[in-house]
Amino acid sequence: MSSNSLINLGDLSKPATALIEKVSDAVGGICKPWQIVRVAKADAEAERIRAESRIQVSDIQQRALLRFLTEEGKKQGNIEEITAKALPLLKDEAEPREIDDDWITNFFDKSRIVSDSDMQQIWGAILASEANSPRSFSRKTVNLIADLEKPDAELFTALCGFVWTIGEAIPLVLRLPVQVYENYGIDFRALSHLETLGLIRFDHSVGFSRIGVSQRLRVAYFGTEVGLTLQNDRDNQFPCGTTLFTKAGTELSRVCAAKRIDEFFNYVLEEWTKKGFSPTLLSSPNAD
Repeated sequence: MSSNSLINLGDLSKPATALIEKVSDAVGGICKPWQIVRVAKADAEAERIRAESRIQVSDIQQRALLRFLTEEGKKQGNIEEITAKALPLLKDEAEPREIDDDWITNFFDKSRIVSDSDMQQIWGAILASEANSPRSFSRKTVNLIADLEKPDAELFTALCGFVWTIGEAIPLVLRLPVQVYENYGIDFRALSHLETLGLIRFDHSVGFSRIGVSQRLRVAYFGTEVGLTLQNDRDNQFPCGTTLFTKAGTELSRVCAAKRIDEFFNYVLEEWTKKGFSPTLLSSPNAD
């Protein structure tokens, strides 16, 4: 979005209009009700104020005022960029007005200092997700994400490329070291780091399992459904690898722009075949 662009509510869907108005109300009317407007040329405005108040304030006060205006201008720009990135991700049935006021105030308190475009995209996706389904992101998760640096987010996104749906979203790291994981930066050190950040639980020695599983199990990887046949008629134990998401990790995984890894999909099917699970392809996103 260029520095002079306007987003007119007349050109937007009702959910987008509602989100902009919600942001405006929550952050003290910073966004006009009819448009998102950048705070432009903060330096020029500072110079005007300096000229009008030169007699009344000292040089150090003038410099403080200039710094304040410049910093607030940057934060304002970040708020608007994040909001703009959220708009295309809104669903037609989104209800931005249902977002809790305290949640959105805390959200922008944490995100307004984020100027990196890729990180803003993540924050925009979180805002859109909350508008699409209020209370899908806890304040605790928002606060945790605020402490993530860009390499942390990139590493977590890489891990999300290994997520299977096995009753829930599970980053399926069967064992380490394995080349298919290392190709994407996933190793013991990386997983230990993500655990320290509070995004995953990592148990390299024993791992995790689902218990009480029926003989027929249906799982999915990026829209491709696979059927598995386990040993017993019921009460099977199904190994889920060394890694699970925490609550915060689960919430963040929903908005990460992770991509399917075909070599990993084939690797997992081979491993399940070795265990006698007889994987069968049930459906594919590319199927007619």
